[in-house]
Amino acid sequence: MIILGVILLIVGFVFKLSIIWVIGIVVLVIGLVLLALGSFGHAVGGRRHYY
Repeated sequence: MIILGVILLIVGFVFKLSIIWVIGIVVLVIGLVLLALGSFGHAVGGRRHYY
């Protein structure tokens, strides 16, 4: 999800599409939150680690 978020940010910036830019930010933040929860040992979606 983090990689997808970065790709959407780049595409939104290059093509000047603000909706893609916002979706990229949201996906990136969700990916970072899931990564943080997984690295702290909390089960995310039934998995002990989220990669």
